[in-house]
Amino acid sequence: MVEQALSDVKVLDLTWYIAGPYCTKLLADYGAEVTKVERPGTGDPARHLGPFLGDDPHPERSGLFLHLNTNKQSVTLNLKTEMGRYIFSELVKDADILVESFSPRVMPGLGLDYSTLEKINPKLVMTYISNFGQTGPYRDFKASELTIDAMGHTMITHGLPDREPLKRGENCLLYQAGLIAAVATMGAFLVSRQQGIGQQVDVSLMETQAGNVDYRLQNLVCYSYSGYETPRVDIRLAGLSILPYGVYPCKDGAVQFIFHPPWRARFCQMVGMSEAEFKERFPDELDFSRKDELTAIFLNWTMQRTKLEVMREAQAARCPGTAVYTPGDLVHDPHFQGREFWVDLEHPVAGKLTYPGAPFDSEQIPWKVRLPAPLLGQHNREVYYQKFGYRQDELIRLREMGVI
Repeated sequence: MVEQALSDVKVLDLTWYIAGPYCTKLLADYGAEVTKVERPGTGDPARHLGPFLGDDPHPERSGLFLHLNTNKQSVTLNLKTEMGRYIFSELVKDADILVESFSPRVMPGLGLDYSTLEKINPKLVMTYISNFGQTGPYRDFKASELTIDAMGHTMITHGLPDREPLKRGENCLLYQAGLIAAVATMGAFLVSRQQGIGQQVDVSLMETQAGNVDYRLQNLVCYSYSGYETPRVDIRLAGLSILPYGVYPCKDGAVQFIFHPPWRARFCQMVGMSEAEFKERFPDELDFSRKDELTAIFLNWTMQRTKLEVMREAQAARCPGTAVYTPGDLVHDPHFQGREFWVDLEHPVAGKLTYPGAPFDSEQIPWKVRLPAPLLGQHNREVYYQKFGYRQDELIRLREMGVI
């Protein structure tokens, strides 16, 4: 059996919700032994967030939790008890990496800050994931994805110019922050392995967005050079011409196109219109009073085709257009089926489900789903018995005391 890249790495996971668990999931999926430490009784709050399989709000049937916690072990431990902190310090002795996503005051308040834990394990890499970082006047502020999107100057450029700014969909920023945290953690871990010294990694959700290398960074650079704030662009006019730009209906769903004036000839080829006819009917591509007329021609073309037919014809004409997939479309797409991207995994409560596969593929760094997301406290006996030799009656007593 080929060992995975991180098979000899041991991670303690004190994270919850999305960003932190996604960070540790990436480590676990590439082989790390990740022990998720959860609050007794309730566990990770993500267990109580939908969507739920069969609309049953059961803590072991949350699709979000099932996805974010594959390949992890779960133990329960109450860090507010003296015995719980003692057991945790014993777990730290054997760990390479600790990732936590509490508010900045929590771990120091428990006596489990890095300066304390590094005395127990000098090679420990400790990654903090918090809203605004471990320092600064905002360090204790509460936040949500909406807060981060708004303060990260993303919202100000989204939406129609004459309307309120809009947030980007769902929780993409939190997943992106989790990815950045995983990369930063691995960098610190390599230093720890090579130089034998521990590291602290301070990941601010806010800063992973404010300094992100995409069009937002371009907006910041523009502002730093000129003081000019990038305005919101009307998506209806974003293509800078009357050519289609945006989402349009088709025979069985929707398609998206992004056209600019240099691609006029490709557009004509795709919809079966000669360039001469186009120029005759639409001599000025910036005359937006004629946009509805051209849109009607385009819609007549899309509504006679399925989204896959539109996508294939757009590819043939080298046009920037594609199908707008539903989740079912994506799961059943023959391309991803052929690459074996999707994997089926059996969970003791949720049953057999289909999960996304490897974010990248490499023979030297194999990705593998070894375990479904754990039941709450599923590995208490295994971890506490094997590591500390606790007998069954002692574990029962610890549970009765509210420690595990």
